[in-house]
Amino acid sequence: MSTESAFHEHRPRLLALAYRLLGSRADAEDVVQDAWLRWAAADHAHIVDPLAWLVTATTRLGLDRLRAVKRHRTDYVGPWLPEPLHIALDLPPEPDPAQVHAVAEDVSLAFLALLEQLAPEERAAFLLKEVFDHDYPQVAALLGHSQANCRQMVHRARRRLQEGRPRFSADAGQHRRLLARFLDASQRGDSEAIQALLHANARHVSDGGGVVTAGIRPLLGAERIGRLYWAIARRGGALPARLGTVNGEPAILRFDGTRLQSVTTIVVDDGRISAVYSVLNPNKLRGAVTARDGDASLA
Repeated sequence: MSTESAFHEHRPRLLALAYRLLGSRADAEDVVQDAWLRWAAADHAHIVDPLAWLVTATTRLGLDRLRAVKRHRTDYVGPWLPEPLHIALDLPPEPDPAQVHAVAEDVSLAFLALLEQLAPEERAAFLLKEVFDHDYPQVAALLGHSQANCRQMVHRARRRLQEGRPRFSADAGQHRRLLARFLDASQRGDSEAIQALLHANARHVSDGGGVVTAGIRPLLGAERIGRLYWAIARRGGALPARLGTVNGEPAILRFDGTRLQSVTTIVVDDGRISAVYSVLNPNKLRGAVTARDGDASLA
């Protein structure tokens, strides 16, 4: 197999790792491109396992990039949310539980936002062990730490992430139904209907990045979230919307003409919505849309 063929065979796995590590499609693609440059210049006569070499290079390059962007994100205007990797303009006719489990859990906006709580090496250790199924000797070799230290990092990461996850997750059908009802109520600006769908202490997080108007801090409480959508509708600001998917999970897509204006996902806990995440920063919505059924003009 040629040098180029070997790289392209493993590129999807490298991009998956870099994206989960960075939460940014653009940064992940840059890291994978840098890994390619190193791979192309390497002495392949001494590389026994190409995938292991490429994963190591991508992890270390990703960690360097993550440390740099962490500093940048402290100056970000308002909350920072992950950049969607894939946006589809429609939903499958019926939820496919196997597909939902395979693609949505570890790339959902909520999960990637939780990963932001972790230190860079904790995040890398957790992803390598829990998502990409590396054993501790492999994780230790990749990160340059002892196995005991890596176990501690994964344990701390797992505990912190568990604290932020729903106690009682919804099945795919319930999740979709709640999202559709939230879409309808928010488009009408029906504050009472919105509040009925939310936990009393629900959080609403919106990311405009200082580029477009968005909340500069999370909005807490069902009543305040209901009033927000009531005010938007009263001002005539409820844009056309439809259900689609973001990174494989159901999402609300809003449009300003043919331009994708925002994507919104929810977290469901014990039958109600506990969190709403909206990405409005246009720099995070470019290039991720998969058009279907003649909707290429919306891409």
